[in-house]
Amino acid sequence: MTIAEIASELGISARTLARDLEILRERGLPVESDRGRGGGVRLHRTWGIGRVTLTYREAVDLLVSLAIAEQLQSPWLIANLSSIRRKLTASFAPALRDRIEALRNRILIGHSASASVVQGFAVPDGDSINALFRAFLETRVLRFSYTDVQNRKAMRLVEPQLLLLNYPVWYVIGWDRDRDAVRSFRCDRMRFALVEEEQFQLRRPEIFDKAIEGVDVIKP
Repeated sequence: MTIAEIASELGISARTLARDLEILRERGLPVESDRGRGGGVRLHRTWGIGRVTLTYREAVDLLVSLAIAEQLQSPWLIANLSSIRRKLTASFAPALRDRIEALRNRILIGHSASASVVQGFAVPDGDSINALFRAFLETRVLRFSYTDVQNRKAMRLVEPQLLLLNYPVWYVIGWDRDRDAVRSFRCDRMRFALVEEEQFQLRRPEIFDKAIEGVDVIKP
């Protein structure tokens, strides 16, 4: 069917329909379109109604969860995780798969945190974590209040370049705009995080090597 035909049948404008189709594509549905005579909008012929559709954030969360399970070395899971991850990634729509592939090198999953680190762990602020993940996914500068190990509080302006999980503690490894240097921040010590409009460019990976030196990591 053409855009005009679908819009007429649904009683909406062509612009609204185009926006809704883009949302469906973002959710992983293979909506295809052809211009010109004989063209129109369609789902891919191999599409099945039972197929699972995931948003970009959901797909990233699921891949990270698989990587966490792999690092936990569960004997009854470990043999199947690589196969599951390959099949899951292959099922994504091409646009979603490309976005995830570009993100994989920026998420690092390590082993469990030490007992001393876990002892000082607090439940992270949910709003700040959501802001952090949005800034990370969209490569936007993040402003937040941070409490360091000496209990000193300060506002920080950071480019969230990498995320590292030493379960259950997440760290953001970024470029601190005020210090003009690489810094690591525990996410459970962040509060009042705000996503800035400004986007940043990813920096050379090697400048972050020292921040993760000695940490045994895998990528989702």
